[in-house]
Amino acid sequence: MYFMKSILGLFIFLFSVTVFAQDSTSTYKKRVLETTEIDFLVSYYSQDGDNAAVSGGIGTEKLTDFTPTFVVAIPLNADDVLTIDAGVSAYTSASSSNVDPFDSNEPADPYVASSGASASDLWAGGNFNYSHSSDDRNEIVSAKISVSSEYDYFSLGFGGSYTKLFNEKNTEVSVHANVYLDTWKLLYPIEVRDTTSFIGLDKKNRNSYSVGFGFSQILSKNLQGALSVDLVQQQGLLSTPFQRIYFSDLPDRFHENFQLADDIERLPETRFKTAIGGRLNYYLNEVFVLRTYYRYYFDDWGINSHTASIEIPIKITDKFTLYPSYRFYNQTAADYFYPYNIALSTAEFYTSDYDLSEFSANQYGFGINYTDIFAKLQLAKFGLKSIDLKYDYYKRDSGLNYSLISAGFKFIGK
Repeated sequence: MYFMKSILGLFIFLFSVTVFAQDSTSTYKKRVLETTEIDFLVSYYSQDGDNAAVSGGIGTEKLTDFTPTFVVAIPLNADDVLTIDAGVSAYTSASSSNVDPFDSNEPADPYVASSGASASDLWAGGNFNYSHSSDDRNEIVSAKISVSSEYDYFSLGFGGSYTKLFNEKNTEVSVHANVYLDTWKLLYPIEVRDTTSFIGLDKKNRNSYSVGFGFSQILSKNLQGALSVDLVQQQGLLSTPFQRIYFSDLPDRFHENFQLADDIERLPETRFKTAIGGRLNYYLNEVFVLRTYYRYYFDDWGINSHTASIEIPIKITDKFTLYPSYRFYNQTAADYFYPYNIALSTAEFYTSDYDLSEFSANQYGFGINYTDIFAKLQLAKFGLKSIDLKYDYYKRDSGLNYSLISAGFKFIGK
């Protein structure tokens, strides 16, 4: 309750600062955003693996996802900008299709996708962000609201931030807070829905409250550093209703080639997360820039993780930049994680979701950026300012791997 009151107090403070800033006397100054900017982003994601949580830690994890997104930034006046971010995500998932593996003409098998309705879904979402900059451009206040929905899930979020620049804009401090109110449809594995002995989950809602702090400093003409701290409190439905559990102290039961669930995933109804991160960017020369990042994460479910990444933009010409990247990730297992058929029926909490297991992962990326500061290429009344193309390959030591192809196109009004 104290955490919620603190966030509410922060929102009141942010709103007060916004009202005060809008009442100040304006003088001639450079606009925060000169003209409308439009970003079109698109990505294609494909993964595979053999540890599907829907079938208790075994089975296919094949999934594909196509996501187009538009981001439009509109200058309302010299100080205020409205940004609208809207997109959809269309995916097919072999593992989620096995929520009901018996709805196709083929024998049910955890390593084969079912052709049922849960094999695909469409997610849609949007964010609306309003930001106000002070006359001297040393203070920025923003507020946002977001909404998203898919077949078994609806989310409403709102938040705000305050940023202060000083020391001739060489130093920046910021604070942000967000609240997400999520509602789930309790969709259980098909074989437990009509079982009288099955006890469903109590909650349908999940609320997430977060607050974060940032500090950035220009250390020299070539070196910039940043630190961040993020705190997240979650309450409510933190289990996924359709993910199966198999107990080692109960006999296995099969229909066709598919093992029937002994229970569903059950996890605590609260979780507190902490993430501490840092960045160092070093300008080597006109060709090379070195960007590094590290984050340490821990929560009260027993997970500790380390993330380290490096990116080296290489400026080939005035318009073209290459940026190879590498990211390493390592985490410990949650206290409630059990591999397939290992959990005991006497336990209070259990999951076979390998996202909560112990693993290490490597991600390799390569991108290319085209920038035309004069936006000579035209589309209607907008000039093409930049193009970004990137490919990422990710692999866990547990077997999961994915490929991600993404592209971004920025247009500016003329």
